[in-house]
Amino acid sequence: MMRLFAISIVVVTLLASGCTEVNVIDKPAGPPVLEFVDIQPRNVIEFQDSILITFKYKDPDGDLGYEDPDVRSLSIHDLRLEKPDSQHIGLLAPLENHLDIEGELTVKLKNTFLLGSNDKEVTTYRLILTDRSGNQSNPIQTDEISIVRE
Repeated sequence: MMRLFAISIVVVTLLASGCTEVNVIDKPAGPPVLEFVDIQPRNVIEFQDSILITFKYKDPDGDLGYEDPDVRSLSIHDLRLEKPDSQHIGLLAPLENHLDIEGELTVKLKNTFLLGSNDKEVTTYRLILTDRSGNQSNPIQTDEISIVRE
């Protein structure tokens, strides 16, 4: 029995001395990166047509989107207006994962309208996405669209 104990001690000592030390380095968090893809339709009838804006996203720490639907992390600024509007973006990766993520999102804007008395206006939209760490993406701007009165 004593001999088995001594052999066990030797084996454990050899195994422990043969282990390599592993250092875990936290990857630095960073802001999300956006890239404009498309906006459709290019001609919109006010109060009737919805606008679809598609963009690509990349995030080095995977903390885009929120579970709480009241948190609106996507700023969408119709450049005809003084202030931006915002939309909720749901979780794009599980909360416990902090991996690089990338993908494509399409957001839908409803009830676009003319601001003045003309029968046609042209606008573009600027989008900024904020992650759960408070990092803001680069701003992206859509192509122009025309809004017309029917």
